[in-house]
Amino acid sequence: MSLYEKLQKASSEEDVKDAYIKALGLKGYQKNLIDIQTKEIWFEAKQNSRLSSYAMFTQLLHYVQEALNHGEDLPPFLAVIDTEKAALMKTVDVLPLLEKKTIKWGKSASGYTQEALDAVSAYIGTHFVSFKIKTHEAEFIEAIKNAIKHGDIIRTQITPDNLKQVFDKWVEMIGKEIKDVPEEDYALLFFADIMHDGTISTHNDLPAELLHKNNAPVFSLGGKLYELGNKEGYRQFWAIYHKPPKAEYRDYLLERRDSLIPLDERSFKGAYYTPLHVVDKAYDKLTETLGNNWQQEYIVWDMCCGVGNLEVKHSNPRNIFMSTLDQADVDVMKATKTCTAATRFQYDYLNDDITDDGKIDYTLTNKIPESLRKAIASGKKILVLINPPYAEAGNTLGKDSKDNVASTKIASTAMKNYGKSSNELFTQFVARISQEIPTATLAMFSTLKYVNAPNFELFREKWNAKYMGGFIVHSKAFEGLKGNFPIGFLVWQTANNSKEKTPITEITLDVLNKKLSQWVKRNSLICQ
Repeated sequence: MSLYEKLQKASSEEDVKDAYIKALGLKGYQKNLIDIQTKEIWFEAKQNSRLSSYAMFTQLLHYVQEALNHGEDLPPFLAVIDTEKAALMKTVDVLPLLEKKTIKWGKSASGYTQEALDAVSAYIGTHFVSFKIKTHEAEFIEAIKNAIKHGDIIRTQITPDNLKQVFDKWVEMIGKEIKDVPEEDYALLFFADIMHDGTISTHNDLPAELLHKNNAPVFSLGGKLYELGNKEGYRQFWAIYHKPPKAEYRDYLLERRDSLIPLDERSFKGAYYTPLHVVDKAYDKLTETLGNNWQQEYIVWDMCCGVGNLEVKHSNPRNIFMSTLDQADVDVMKATKTCTAATRFQYDYLNDDITDDGKIDYTLTNKIPESLRKAIASGKKILVLINPPYAEAGNTLGKDSKDNVASTKIASTAMKNYGKSSNELFTQFVARISQEIPTATLAMFSTLKYVNAPNFELFREKWNAKYMGGFIVHSKAFEGLKGNFPIGFLVWQTANNSKEKTPITEITLDVLNKKLSQWVKRNSLICQ
């Protein structure tokens, strides 16, 4: 049972004290006039949450003032706790106020005067760190333990392990206070905030920027400035967390923007991070099927590259073209210097450059680089390496996302004879690729529906490809995917301009265990 759950069941102040003592692992404590007293920290405890942290600190400082007047030892830290919240402060920060001895405290700690409350509140506002136990229980416990161990209030580091939790708390305390900003832009503003030390950003060219106006934080995004409605949450949040993150985490955290995108949007955009150890296995399979020199021999195009994880292992980035639906992904790749020698650009593969009769016309947007156009036109060896979106119009996505899946330009103009397979985003990618680059080598992460599901029979009749090799891995290897199902990485040599059809009847796949540490077995999959 968590500390917060125990506090909700507390029926007395003693229950509250005991819950905190156990959760914090306090040693050598006493319960006296000071509710919990250790040599490192004095605690003021309440059984309910009616009093503010300021009022509780005023009561606790009554005892500190008495100890100071009598020359008694003081602890390095002071804390106030109740069933909903907690706060921590260094004793040294409040001593200048107490040493004046001008506050009229009242006859007892609980009988504090309004004058005392006003004086304390005006002084300590920027000196204590507040925690909402329901959402910041772990951070509070860590702060107390660090204070005891290190003699300082150490802010919590932002790491890959706590990124999603920190982001959710940032949204509650800061994001929702930013005026008029769309929710889908929270992640961009979050990264602008955490990658700034208060003076300078750790990265150039991030999509959003943290600025300061009249000593208050403001955010710049898309040529607009966004101000905070209430700045107290911002102060409290950054009193708990340390920024910027450690240097070794920064680029990786930026690359994980996918994990912060709302689920519907992630499913539609395919924003699921391909772990690097999965990428390693894919490159091994490509070497096995295409030969040792494939990175030199093939032009690579990943038209749903996200922030570029499928390409970071490539040793010849000048051969790579990387396009993605979101310009923000391109900006992140530039900021993190991902595949700097590659050609990176924004491109909506399922909608851009598609005519009303389903043909490809690059002059509609002029986004496709000339060198890529020439490579396609001249029939160079092109490897399409992708981990496309898995969304489908008939699944549990919200209505807007379902409509988006079904109404892409490629689906509505070029897949009228594909049956229900046109409802799947990943097969929409394959359909355009088969028209645009009919002899491409396709290496794709996806579900296995297109090779064995009855609904995809029409797709298999139209698509012409020879299976070269592949493996399957558990969906849990990909963070953010819900459910338990196999994900295949299959390599195909397509021949969609050939009259000779290669039927897909049976394929042989290697099977990886969940930890990706070893091949479990080799399986055959019947495709008809």
